[in-house]
Amino acid sequence: MEKHTYKNPVFYVSSIIILLIVILGASVPERFGQVAEALFDFTTINFGWFYLLAVFIFVLFLFGISITKYGKIRLGPKDSRPEYPFFTWIGMLFSAGFGAGLVFWGVAEPMSHFFTTPFEGLEAQTEESARIAMGYAFFHWGVSQWSVFAIVGLIIAYLQFKKDRKGLISTSIQPVIGMNKGVSNTIDSLAVIATVMGVATSLGLGILQMNGGLKHVFNIPNTVWVQIAIAGVMLVTYLLSSSTGLNKGIKWLSNLNLGLCLLLLVFVFLAGPTVFILNTFVLGLGDYFTNFVQYSLRLTPYSGETWVRDWTIFYWAWAIAWSPFVGAFVARVSKGRTIREFVFGVLIVPPVIACLWIAAFGGTAIFSDLNAGTEIAEAVNEDMAVALFETYGDLPLSNILSLLTIFLIFTFLVTSADSATYILGSMTSKGSLNPALVVKLIWGILITAIAVVLLLAGGLDALQTASLTSALPFTVILLLIVVAFIRMIKKDPEAKKEQK
Repeated sequence: MEKHTYKNPVFYVSSIIILLIVILGASVPERFGQVAEALFDFTTINFGWFYLLAVFIFVLFLFGISITKYGKIRLGPKDSRPEYPFFTWIGMLFSAGFGAGLVFWGVAEPMSHFFTTPFEGLEAQTEESARIAMGYAFFHWGVSQWSVFAIVGLIIAYLQFKKDRKGLISTSIQPVIGMNKGVSNTIDSLAVIATVMGVATSLGLGILQMNGGLKHVFNIPNTVWVQIAIAGVMLVTYLLSSSTGLNKGIKWLSNLNLGLCLLLLVFVFLAGPTVFILNTFVLGLGDYFTNFVQYSLRLTPYSGETWVRDWTIFYWAWAIAWSPFVGAFVARVSKGRTIREFVFGVLIVPPVIACLWIAAFGGTAIFSDLNAGTEIAEAVNEDMAVALFETYGDLPLSNILSLLTIFLIFTFLVTSADSATYILGSMTSKGSLNPALVVKLIWGILITAIAVVLLLAGGLDALQTASLTSALPFTVILLLIVVAFIRMIKKDPEAKKEQK
């Protein structure tokens, strides 16, 4: 093991805490779930306003900085150029930031809003509720979620490639809090714990969805042993990918993911209700822009409804809890781009692809329910994991589409796990850009072991909820990152030359 890891307390502290949390989650899942739920409820009920305000500030800051003179500054030496071609770069961003989540929620979310509407008094399963459902799904998968990843990615890329400093969360806020080893190690340990718990639960949920798909197509039973077999295949695949490094395994898988996504998207677009999808996409964008400020700051203190907390605040908490992982990975693959290119690439392109995906798949499902009398919304309400497979029922080659989707979920999960092992290796090796293979393998095995233990104990949801409680301290850290970045960039020689 590298000396970076031997001497790094972040590695030992975070791995011991993770082990204790998993033992608790596996041995007393119900009690653990209750405590996690209580903590999550406390943070979202009392600080939901804080999450909404912070994410809104991030969006304004990123767009603001990209259109100023600072937008021309490169994330690297002045003569550097992007390390990866645009398509590969977007594929890597997309795989790390959305992954299997979009495949899962692309139908499940709009159909959930169609079945249980976001506004009191709005009748469910009507044309109006369909429109609101699509607009809200666009909003949740749009610019706001990505602004959180972009904040972390921007400062880490700036520090790593421009200032030649460690790409750690703690390093990024040193201009504000100063140099304090204890505080730095605590922040980095918190980042590692949130990343491991988030990735492990995503793996577990993805495995459950794959098992649901295999049952739908081949009638393979939905059992823990099938799920463990899927986890085993996944572990071998991403350990092989991890051993090839960033420029082979992750790069190749990211291109495959984006290519497969576009293939499925084009097929559903052409085989589904094409004109309806186009109309839905354009109308959804219009509703997204029109309602952006209202949805960004929407709370319900007068009625006491919990819909905003259950969806918007939950999403923002998820994005913030995951920001150390996704942000660090976004930074690593963005070397050589200008701040303007970075903001455009991270904040615009993946959300546009996501909105197209939701319009095609969610739009097809809504069209079927409104015009063909199908009951996809009811099926989704019963079991969200079958949402996409139910939608394929009215399309040609539905079994082939289901198989391709199962394969896509698999490759997305492998890419996410592979990216996570790289970032965790870096985080626990003092920000090394090339963490030792053995460190990546340790994290890869740990993540799968956690997912399997929790599948056996049925505690996946509890661990996911527990991981989201880390969002509150991270929101404060992200706001400090914004302040720190403004202080650093004002002193940047490139910006000063631009001013002259």
